[in-house]
Amino acid sequence: MFYDKDCNIKILQNKIITVVGYGSQGHAQAQNLKDSGIKTYICLKNNSNKKEIAIKDGFDVIEIEKAVKISDIIVILIPDEDQKDFYYDYIEKNINKNKTIIFSHGFNIHYKQIIPKNDLNIILVAPKAPGHTVRSTFKEGSGVPALIGIYQDYDKSAFDIALSYSMCIGSGRVGIILTTFKEETETDLFGEQSVLCGGVSSLILCGFETLVEAGYSPDLSYFECLHEMKLIVDLIYEGGLKNMRYSISNTAEYGDYYISSEYYYNIFKKKMRKILKNIQNGNFAKDFILDKKSSFIKLNLYREYYKNHLIERVGCNIRKLFNWNYKKIVN
Repeated sequence: MFYDKDCNIKILQNKIITVVGYGSQGHAQAQNLKDSGIKTYICLKNNSNKKEIAIKDGFDVIEIEKAVKISDIIVILIPDEDQKDFYYDYIEKNINKNKTIIFSHGFNIHYKQIIPKNDLNIILVAPKAPGHTVRSTFKEGSGVPALIGIYQDYDKSAFDIALSYSMCIGSGRVGIILTTFKEETETDLFGEQSVLCGGVSSLILCGFETLVEAGYSPDLSYFECLHEMKLIVDLIYEGGLKNMRYSISNTAEYGDYYISSEYYYNIFKKKMRKILKNIQNGNFAKDFILDKKSSFIKLNLYREYYKNHLIERVGCNIRKLFNWNYKKIVN
C-alpha cells in the first residue's frame, strides 16, 4: 500500500496531460488533476455534448491530433468498447516514443484488443469508485483507493508516474495498491458479474418474482427484496458482515447462516467458479466485443426487457411515497 508520502507530485508538474473523454471518470480525474495544479487538456469528439461542459469547467478542449503531439501523458477514459478504434485510428501511427498512456481499466490491454507500441509507458490507474465519488471525496479533502499496474515501462519512470498521478487524483490520501492489468481486469469483471451487479440484480429479481408468483403483494415483495437492500448494504459498508449481523435480529441472523449453509453457499461457489473461468478464458470479452460489433443487439434487448419488468413499475410508484423524492413529485 502506498500513500501521498510515497509519491512525488513534481513528476507531473512539468508534464502536459490530456484526458480523453469527459464522462464519469473523465470529468472527475481531470478536475482533480487541475485542482492539483497539473496542466490538463480534454479531448472530445467534435460533436460531443460534453464539450461545452468541459469548457465551462475551465478546460481547453483540443483535437486528438494536437493532443498526441503535445501531451506527455494521454489518459484514455472513453468506454471500453471504443478504445481499440480510438487507439489505432489516432494514436498508434502518430505518437512519439517515450510517452505515457494511462488506462483506468485493463480490459483492452489484457484481452489484446490493443497491442501498444513497445516504446511507450503503458500504465493502469484505476480508482475504485464511480467518478462522482472520485470527485466528491477529493473536494472533501479525502479520496478513494486506486489500483496501479505497469504493463510497459519503456523509460523506467512508469511506476513513479503512476504514483504521482494517483496522488493528484486524491488516491494517495487513502491508499494506492499495486496490481497487474490481468488481476485488475479479471477481478473487476468477476466482482461486477457475480456479486455487485449481476449477483445482486439476480437475487433481487428472483426473490421478487418468487413472492409475486406465490400470490404475495408486489408492493410488499418490492419492499422486502429491493427497498431494504440499502439498509443491509449500508451496515455491511460501515463495518463488514459482522456489523450487519450484529445489527439485525437473532431470527434474521440465524436465517442468514441457515440459508447460506443449507441452500446458497455451495451452489453459488460452483456458479461463481464458472463465471470466473468464463472471464479468465476470454469468453465474456469475446461475447461483449461481438455484441458491440453488431450494434449491441443483445445489450439493447436486455435493456428493453428489464426496463419494463414489473419490479420497475412497482418501484416507480413506491419511490414517489418517500420524502427524499418529494421535490421530483411536486416538480
